[in-house]
Amino acid sequence: MPTREVDGQRIRGERRAADVTQEHLAVAVGVSKSAVANWEKGTSLPDPEKLPALARALGKALDDLFPRRGLPDLADLRGDAGLAQYEVADALGTKSAGPVANAERAKRRLSPQFLGPLAAAYGVSVERLLAAQQRSFGIDVPEPDDGVPTTLAEKIQYLLENGEGDPPGDAEVAEAVNGFVGAAVISETGVRDLRTGVVTEASPPVLEGLSAAFDVSALFFRSSEAVAQQVAEGLTLLANVKSGKIRGLKGRQLGDEGLSDDVMALINGFVAEMEQKGLPGAGQ
Repeated sequence: MPTREVDGQRIRGERRAADVTQEHLAVAVGVSKSAVANWEKGTSLPDPEKLPALARALGKALDDLFPRRGLPDLADLRGDAGLAQYEVADALGTKSAGPVANAERAKRRLSPQFLGPLAAAYGVSVERLLAAQQRSFGIDVPEPDDGVPTTLAEKIQYLLENGEGDPPGDAEVAEAVNGFVGAAVISETGVRDLRTGVVTEASPPVLEGLSAAFDVSALFFRSSEAVAQQVAEGLTLLANVKSGKIRGLKGRQLGDEGLSDDVMALINGFVAEMEQKGLPGAGQ
């Protein structure tokens, strides 16, 4: 079921108000005149990817002419971008649209290397693309906050704009990263490409170097999904520590005293909450 409301009578009314013939509208949208006639009679519906061109031809905003019901999944984002499924292969650099088709049908999630190019093709952030993917797999999630930097380029730009003093140049950042890593892992041009979004991913050493250069946690440069997974794994570990499933922590990088009272109190609080919510590893 499409998540945008399509009213054939309104299409006809807006077409007449714009003094556009069915034939001219058909040419603008790339369909036959009979297809437009069927839309207006309500005997068929336009494909989702035709709606943006249809709205533009009638001089209306997409959300105004075709209001959305609920939040978009992957197929909705593709439709809003005006792309048929077969057309996304060029954006992905693949021979077919198989990866997108599988994700839209909840068969297989998109590989990480496809996220940046597909988000760019759809005109959305990677976080919004990931949220839409969750909905395609039947997981109801809210839209991410657009005010929060999500892509690597946005995060680097955010740190440059919100740091103390004059922001470092690309060459300075590259020098700081290489100095931290102890090897030439990135150049001035490489930093510029990351900052401007020409390159959307960086190697782990570069990310570690960036976190050191900007004095932030390395988690800042990871996706929300990756951070959430790491937090969940950490909480499960804490639950297992408290329940006695993992022993011998005393003396393992913790000093002779083992875990401090404050840390143990924090663990106990986490575990108590996990037991109430029935999270994995708690109270088992």
